[in-house]
Amino acid sequence: MRSFAADLRGFLTDIRLEHSLFALPFALIGALLACQAGLYAGTRLLPYPSRHELLYLVVAMVAARSAAMGFNRVVDRHIDARNPRTAGRSLAAGRARVVTYWVLIAGGSALTWLVAGRFNALAQRCAPFALGVLFFYSLTKRFTALCHFFLGLALAISPLAAWVALCGKLPAAWPPYLLSAAVLLWVAGFDVLYATLDLEFDRRERLHSIPAALGLHRALWAARLCHLGTALCLLAFYAATSGLGVGFGLATLLSLGLLAYQHLLVRADDLGRVNAAFFTVNAVLGLILLVGAVLDWVL
Repeated sequence: MRSFAADLRGFLTDIRLEHSLFALPFALIGALLACQAGLYAGTRLLPYPSRHELLYLVVAMVAARSAAMGFNRVVDRHIDARNPRTAGRSLAAGRARVVTYWVLIAGGSALTWLVAGRFNALAQRCAPFALGVLFFYSLTKRFTALCHFFLGLALAISPLAAWVALCGKLPAAWPPYLLSAAVLLWVAGFDVLYATLDLEFDRRERLHSIPAALGLHRALWAARLCHLGTALCLLAFYAATSGLGVGFGLATLLSLGLLAYQHLLVRADDLGRVNAAFFTVNAVLGLILLVGAVLDWVL
């Protein structure tokens, strides 16, 4: 009989917990932006979250992402089992029990809702909606090639969620929305690149994706256009946000360089470096921007 500990190890392996780094830096940038707004309005004394606020933000973000990724693995387990690239995942390979995953999904969702309540009533009311967006993404490739943009939306709400948590209301100014738009297009672009690995499988299984719908060459151009939009949104965010200076400016230029490098790595005649582009370049991009924001706003 499988133990809960073995199922938990399978769950943590399947959801790739370290990939929380993709969205977490942008949530923290959103939190810093909210603190700057509160400092200017006289409602905050510090230009950064308190230790408790930072802890709650990290716990809520990781719990929500873990629940959503667990849901993805459950609903896609039969598809994953047929895909040579994903057949080795614990749940798809039958090395873990579905019921344990459902328990962990429920636990992550409940923890997200409870932690959101530590901030304010609006954050707690919005938590189920945010989780719904995260969960819904896993179903979209069954009916639309725009599934990549739903994944982008799932991560793009992180800066706005952090703002609501710290301010208790939706932002009235443009910068948080520009940051979220940058995240949406960035994630959609790299997910299109990653989906090129499953082009033939998606077509065979009648799953929807931009590579399956448009073909390899056009999909690569779609990813480039998404990342061009990311660059424009980041530059607009930098120009529209008070207090950002040399630190974030340099971080933005370095991040745009990484986006360009990502497209040099991935070519139609060489998809062997897609994983390097997906896991290495994109994991550090948000961290670089966060460091730039900290340098300008905090230090």
